[in-house]
Amino acid sequence: MVRLLLSCLLVFSFIYADEPKEDELVTQKIQTFIEPNVYEENKAYIDIVFSPKSEYLLGDRIDSVKVIQTLKENGLLDLFFKKPSELILNFKTSGAPLFFVKIMGDTLRNIGYYRYVTKESNLSSSEFTWTISLTSEYATDPLILQRELQKSGCSIVDIQRNSATNWTYTVDMRSGNLNLQTLEDGAEVQLKRSLYAHWLDVSKIKKLKIYSSRRNDWYPYIAYYDASLHLLKVIKQDAKKRRVLLNIPRGTKYIKISDLYTLKNIKEGLHLNPIGSR
Repeated sequence: MVRLLLSCLLVFSFIYADEPKEDELVTQKIQTFIEPNVYEENKAYIDIVFSPKSEYLLGDRIDSVKVIQTLKENGLLDLFFKKPSELILNFKTSGAPLFFVKIMGDTLRNIGYYRYVTKESNLSSSEFTWTISLTSEYATDPLILQRELQKSGCSIVDIQRNSATNWTYTVDMRSGNLNLQTLEDGAEVQLKRSLYAHWLDVSKIKKLKIYSSRRNDWYPYIAYYDASLHLLKVIKQDAKKRRVLLNIPRGTKYIKISDLYTLKNIKEGLHLNPIGSR
């Protein structure tokens, strides 16, 4: 019996000896964001500015955004490069791929990233990964990215610094939505000329009248999507239109309004008249 008890104690001691404490987990995360020499030179200072380390925990995970913010504010993390370099950004999520790419694309554009290329995308049974690259003079500021993602109901749950120019973000999009203008019955909207297709939330209306200016050469291209951005219906008209009346299909959450050939055809924008509530 005594021998059995000692064996159990020995097993438990091995299990818990390798299990880092909460403070150690935060310390390990800090070390992934800065160079080893920077950490060693500033170890005492880091222990002070990150005290108590419990403030950098969100339940059972580390608040990576807050860790990086503290490092930046205390001059311990420099996101700028010595010269323009290729920046690789990897985004991971467990949500719907098309919906995620749309949310991330809008988010990146809103923080000033217009010229990026998709390097890779992978879908497994548990997650979707989207990798992009762009030329930049600095790494993405996670705090700015977090604030913009929150406008779409998403949040960053983990960050990995693979190198100074290669970062991985894990994003929770369970409450994700497109941060778009919502059309409501009787509230007319003027769409200005744009380089991009117009996206709108039409979940609250039954019909939509679209008026085009005389100066436009609009060939309507209109796509309907559900809440997960699955394509429901597409309208293409190979004839110039001044007015279009749309009956919004059941289950439609979003609508994309564009031109069949080029957005340059919509020189003076479009006027929208939403009709009916649902």
